[in-house]
Amino acid sequence: MNKSVSVFLPTRAMSERVKNKNTRIFAGIEGGLLKVKLVQLLDCSCIDEVILSTNDRDSIEVARKFKDHRKLKVIERPEQLALSTTNLMDLVNYVPKVCDSNHILWTHVTSPLVNTADYTNAVKTYFKILEQGFDSLMSVKEIQNFIWSKEQNKVVNKKQDDEKKWPRTQDLNKIYEVNSAIFMASKEVYMTEQDRIGKKPFLLTQNQIKSTDVDWEEDFKLAEILYENYK
Repeated sequence: MNKSVSVFLPTRAMSERVKNKNTRIFAGIEGGLLKVKLVQLLDCSCIDEVILSTNDRDSIEVARKFKDHRKLKVIERPEQLALSTTNLMDLVNYVPKVCDSNHILWTHVTSPLVNTADYTNAVKTYFKILEQGFDSLMSVKEIQNFIWSKEQNKVVNKKQDDEKKWPRTQDLNKIYEVNSAIFMASKEVYMTEQDRIGKKPFLLTQNQIKSTDVDWEEDFKLAEILYENYK
């Protein structure tokens, strides 16, 4: 099996919810979340190339400081694929066209607590689970708390035969939140399924800290605190 791995790392200009979130100073680091992520990925020995796909001038400037690193490739993304209105499926279909490796790991700068060791573990796990019949891997956060449906007016993740209105939380069905930190699949899956996961993804569970995702301004501030304490 060809085990070459490309990382697809997208950033775009004009972040709407967190101003300049990709490159503004993060936890005292010039170059911000993007620099943090590039260091983490480029230090991962099981990754063959890192594709920074962007239309953001500031992101390109940060990447230029890594210009001597053979793994990093900066590819300017077409504007129609870098809009807030861009259909994710259009971007998915674009990814295998710019990645040279047989396998693609899609990640984001907005997961700063996912580090080099985590990516190494994900890649090693991915190749193991392919031999077990899975066709892709996706990172998730496990949830085993009361999930209430307003429409059904009840807890919806109880076991089917549990008649108690409020069972013990440890007796609830586990559900999984996609934390958007890692998606991994072969280029073939991208082209046949037109998706970044296949029909049978393996769920790689990550804890609350690793699952920190910078989506809002308060997330950015919380992520700085966590990064400074857990890096």
